[in-house]
Amino acid sequence: MEKNEKRQRGRPRAFNASEAGPVQALDRGLRILAIVAEGGGLSLSEIADRSGIATATAYRMLTTLEGHGMVEFDRTEQLWSIGVETYRMGSAFLRGRKLVDRARIVMQELMEKTGETANLGLAEDDCVVFVSQVETHQAIRAFFRPGTRTAFHASGIGKAVLSHLDPERVATIIARSGLEAYTERTLATLPELLKNLDDARVRGWAVDDEERNIGMRCVAAAIFNEYGEPVGGVSVSGPTVRVTPERLAQVGPAVRDAAAEITAMIGGRR
Repeated sequence: MEKNEKRQRGRPRAFNASEAGPVQALDRGLRILAIVAEGGGLSLSEIADRSGIATATAYRMLTTLEGHGMVEFDRTEQLWSIGVETYRMGSAFLRGRKLVDRARIVMQELMEKTGETANLGLAEDDCVVFVSQVETHQAIRAFFRPGTRTAFHASGIGKAVLSHLDPERVATIIARSGLEAYTERTLATLPELLKNLDDARVRGWAVDDEERNIGMRCVAAAIFNEYGEPVGGVSVSGPTVRVTPERLAQVGPAVRDAAAEITAMIGGRR
């Protein structure tokens, strides 16, 4: 009984699933709103043509949307564009999204697919902060406590993020944070780091090849926000005896696809 009551909270108690269907006026209004959002300023006739709705009906819907601030009308140019209230509603989604929660299921699938620990990290001003991890069942495995910070240039996620930034911005970040050599394999000069980032950008995933810890290898790809900016990344990490150079061709695309899925979940875009 309790389970049934919970199921009813989002709809009337007398709701009949067989009667479900779109409300025609609302469906048309949302269609018009989507068309206006895609355009950079459209005339009434353009909106009516693209929506397949009669001009008079489209105009009434536009003026209704205008009254709610969802669209705006430029009386000089006679063009309709998206309104500030639409932006505010979109921002409510952005505020409500929970990256860690949404990424968890993807990370679980990534761990099972690769057999290695999956990590989620967010980019800060001069480092990457690990915020979530799904551990492998292997006896020997990587472990990063949530809140652990690591340098951009010596981590898979950090290099995945840097690979999508302009070289000038990368140079600015590195000038501020430095290029500490954690192992003999750390990329400790800007030219070799930039070359490594170019390769990562082309294939869509970066590799920490024992650059922070000897005996550990990490494969990572960037996660993007709604502006197409890299805000963090997802990775798999494990001992070099398992994450071998030969396995990178299999693991890399899996990580890249997981990052793309998480990006889509949070409303981001590459």
